[in-house]
Amino acid sequence: MLIRPATLQDQPGILEIYNESVLHSTATFDTDPRSPEKQLEWFNRHKANHPVLVAEDDGKIAGWASLSPWSDRCAYDSTVEVSVYLAPEQRGKGLGFQLLQQVTEAGRKAGNHTVISRISSDNLASIRIHEKAGYSTVGTMKEVGFKFGRFLDVVMMQIVF
Repeated sequence: MLIRPATLQDQPGILEIYNESVLHSTATFDTDPRSPEKQLEWFNRHKANHPVLVAEDDGKIAGWASLSPWSDRCAYDSTVEVSVYLAPEQRGKGLGFQLLQQVTEAGRKAGNHTVISRISSDNLASIRIHEKAGYSTVGTMKEVGFKFGRFLDVVMMQIVF
């Protein structure tokens, strides 16, 4: 498994994994699949301190991780939000932790001060890998999302460099 910076050519694989999560999980609170055009816009908005990494397995994208701006207000410039998504067949093998570790370290090296993660409270595997990577729980927002016919709580986790 090779973890490396994402390229333009990786976007279809990233999009496939993301849209599977949109349709079948609470890992994202998006409810409509992303179009290829919106995917390119998303990728092109990532600057030097907002890396996007992919895990490649035999030429296929197995997972990805990114750091995105936390807010468009300039006082938050060194605060980023992490995302980690895996192809269904790659879950439970440790790849999510590897991607989280590497994108977090890339963010530190890029000069970010803190990384925030919003995790649906039912995503216990994600909460565990964040804890293992050094993130701390800073709170829970109650019933802030509605997906699959139910309200969802969001656990806020953070690491400060």
